[in-house]
Amino acid sequence: MNVYVSLLRIGVPSLVGWLIALAARYGLDLDPAALAGVVAPVASFAYYAVFRFAEHYLSPGWGWLLGYARPPQ
Repeated sequence: MNVYVSLLRIGVPSLVGWLIALAARYGLDLDPAALAGVVAPVASFAYYAVFRFAEHYLSPGWGWLLGYARPPQ
């Protein structure tokens, strides 16, 4: 179960980062290589960090936005 949880909790932020980069491609005039190489990983990291801190310091319920309500043990 822990492997599934850990994969889910990295997959969801990766997908969100990719979607943000895709949206930025249409909203901003950026080089596609820059989007793939910089914006997607930074957006994924920022998404994960915000909701991981919210989960830890505010409420465990924020973990659902990472794909699963609690971190793997």
